[in-house]
Amino acid sequence: MALPELDVARVQRWCAARVPEHARHQVRVECEVAPRHLTIVERRAPWREDFGPEWTAFPIARLRYTAADKSWTLYWRDRNLRFHLYEPMAPSHRVEDPRHQTAHLPPLRWGQLQPSRRGQFRLTSPGQSAASAALSRPARSPRPCR
Repeated sequence: MALPELDVARVQRWCAARVPEHARHQVRVECEVAPRHLTIVERRAPWREDFGPEWTAFPIARLRYTAADKSWTLYWRDRNLRFHLYEPMAPSHRVEDPRHQTAHLPPLRWGQLQPSRRGQFRLTSPGQSAASAALSRPARSPRPCR
């Protein structure tokens, strides 16, 4: 099974456009191609000589291809390097610019990712504290006692 070449080229072009030319000696966004998925990685130049001359790779997201229905599914990476389904975005038959697919989401600004009690991160709106974000969420139904 091979990935659609046009979609792979589209993702590679999108990755190359993420970093301005003047910063590419320090950081790059690249696409690693595997038989069933594409992994978007951030690469950083070596910053200490004792770590060696290799660029570090930090996986950001993964696009999995399902050949049966010819669709792409987006996954995000957690702090334990595990990928999870990105639920706000449904599987798509065509890889497009992610800005078009995420147009319904509010823009992410520095400081908007707030840690939750379980160590996960959630998005808060601008000027909203973590406490007010917790109050604005719908209440969960109580867990049954065992």
